[in-house]
Amino acid sequence: MAFKTLLDPTATNPLGRHRSIWMALHLDPILLLLLLLLVFGGLFVLYSGADRNLEVVKAQGIRMGVAFVVMLVFAQLDPSVFRRWAPWLYGAGVISLIAVILVGVGAKGAQRWLALPGLPRFQPSELMKLVVPMMAAWYLSRHFLPPRGRHVAVGLAIVLVPMVMIMKQPDLGTSLLVGLAGIFVVFFAGISWKLIAAFVAMVSVSAPLMWFFGMREYQKQRVLTLLDPQSDPLGAGWNIIQSKTAIGSGGLEGKGWLQGTQSHLEFLPESHTDFIVAVLAEEFGFIGMLVLMTMYFLIILRCLYIAATAQDSFGRLLAGALAMTFFIYIFVNVGMVSGLLPVVGVPLPLISYGGTSSVTLMAAFGVLMSIHTHRRMIGA
Repeated sequence: MAFKTLLDPTATNPLGRHRSIWMALHLDPILLLLLLLLVFGGLFVLYSGADRNLEVVKAQGIRMGVAFVVMLVFAQLDPSVFRRWAPWLYGAGVISLIAVILVGVGAKGAQRWLALPGLPRFQPSELMKLVVPMMAAWYLSRHFLPPRGRHVAVGLAIVLVPMVMIMKQPDLGTSLLVGLAGIFVVFFAGISWKLIAAFVAMVSVSAPLMWFFGMREYQKQRVLTLLDPQSDPLGAGWNIIQSKTAIGSGGLEGKGWLQGTQSHLEFLPESHTDFIVAVLAEEFGFIGMLVLMTMYFLIILRCLYIAATAQDSFGRLLAGALAMTFFIYIFVNVGMVSGLLPVVGVPLPLISYGGTSSVTLMAAFGVLMSIHTHRRMIGA
């Protein structure tokens, strides 16, 4: 019993008469502690990545404060609220994406934002990172699991419709995250290996078609740069070359905080946003990266535990998908900065400077805490 309580501090006492204070607050203490440590460590690295600009750190601190408030609000809501509102949120999200295509606000060659009267400009695609897996979990949990072929097809359609719309903005990074978030729900629903093999084959066959008809020139250039960054070392290959140099120069222990040359001498682009992990690797070395990856691993492990102990199919599917989406954030960012994946503009979660993605992620963690702390006590 003591070991069980240590593993799950939100559990009731042996008599089952009193709920934990954490359960009453609808917060998971282990996940909350890990997130706080990660965010404070991120601000520490951001100060160096932003070239000691304290205003950037203050702005990020305010954004993270707002994000934690959002997490707290989402944690208070019963999972049945998310289940009930999933279709309506999905419908509103699709309408918003259509509005972006028709009357969206553009910047730097991309049309991704909506500017409605009386409201601040916002990016609907960010909301779909949470809404799409919620809708897919809502649909599949209404049928017997593992799902039949027609139910899998509908689940994939739920995912692909917003994914294609986001690709047209164009925003390859966000479309990838939205698509994978929904596909993880379908995968966790228990589809057969035959369907998985068929899906992989379909993706493989469609890859050439995407290259010739679906990808824009700058997206093709990113793939070519990944294969041979030295082909344009002062142009398209500059980011990858400098980030790999920064990572490699950190060695085992790093050069020390604020001592990184690639970022502080302005060789490394986007050092406080998408490429901030290169700053961490240069200044804290392999040991610093190991600490960061351990933090991420523990957060993902805790989220998967929440998914495994959820009391219904909707909670298990949604929690599992959100946990794996967080993993994809990390995998894609670290992969692109280290030259293993094309640059797609995915920030390092809860470390990179920026507010929208952080709020979305913390909302997802709020949903996970809601699923974990609103469990019905059997026999109580």
